[in-house]
Amino acid sequence: MIEVQHLTKRYGPFTAVDDVSFRAEKGEILGLLGPNGAGKTTTMRVLTGYMPATEGSATVAGYDVFANPIEAKRRVGYLPETPPLYPDMTVREYLTFVAKLKLPASVSKSERISRVNGVMTKTNITDMANRHCAKLSKGYKQRVGLAQALIHDPEVLILDEPTAGLDPKQIIEVRDLIRALAGNHTVVLSTHILPEVSQTCQRVVIINRGRVVAVDTPDNLTNQLKGSATLYVQVDAAGADAAAALSTITGVRQVSEHDRHEQLVGFEVASDAERDIRRDVARMVVDKGWGLLELRPLRLSLEDIFLQLTTDEAIAGSKDPASEDRGNPAPIAGSEDPASAHQETPNA
Repeated sequence: MIEVQHLTKRYGPFTAVDDVSFRAEKGEILGLLGPNGAGKTTTMRVLTGYMPATEGSATVAGYDVFANPIEAKRRVGYLPETPPLYPDMTVREYLTFVAKLKLPASVSKSERISRVNGVMTKTNITDMANRHCAKLSKGYKQRVGLAQALIHDPEVLILDEPTAGLDPKQIIEVRDLIRALAGNHTVVLSTHILPEVSQTCQRVVIINRGRVVAVDTPDNLTNQLKGSATLYVQVDAAGADAAAALSTITGVRQVSEHDRHEQLVGFEVASDAERDIRRDVARMVVDKGWGLLELRPLRLSLEDIFLQLTTDEAIAGSKDPASEDRGNPAPIAGSEDPASAHQETPNA
């Protein structure tokens, strides 16, 4: 549904997006994860036709966003980080205006009204239909922005930081809504909030300093980066040297004490990645007559993965002499890249 090949965007000497490639399948929720300034917003603006790329190609639903921009845009719903609302319009007036812009001229007035009512119901903003956009809370503005992106029932939804600034209850509601859209829509969302990806996205593209550093599911990233399997084992060993005993199990690489509470000791037991030692550990504890209180696998969190990948990439970049030429300019408050220094006109 989306294919990006060797995408590069430069602003003078500054490279915001550097040779980025990825794809999103039909009905998939794909997360663009990266620190502020990584190039996520720039990538989305290129995908939506908001700005041209310097190099590379991008297709949406089979249409090249540069060669066939109108056809590509018809199949995209876009929610920028700041929802493009007109403050003097009510929610219903604004969505009706957007429907007139986005729906074909052949669509009747009754069908247009039905579409507006439908997206208000789907995004749970019906109770705000007659309130002016300027008087909406941040959460409702995000919902209205999502409604305008959905009103023409696009095949692709591109959402830039869709939960930014929301309270915990609103975040859960927006995440649930995004998950419900999967299958009928291909969703690409950018975020630097790690739980957003693990709880919403099926695959993740991690971007740092304008480059893709990983593309995979969160589970596969964990397996690839771990290198070994690690168990947490808590035992009541009554003063015995449990660490030494656990070290004798075939396949165990390292045993380290994790915590201790009187006679209760917790260990991290690292083993060869391809070997499952859980049965062997349980058998040894039982044979020794110890109490087995906890036995569970330890996994790298998405936060660990993110920090490992972005830190390694940053270190590598700092050793690249060319990276000095690509160094970030003085940051602009509230922006992710230099382009966001320009005031965005609300654009349905």
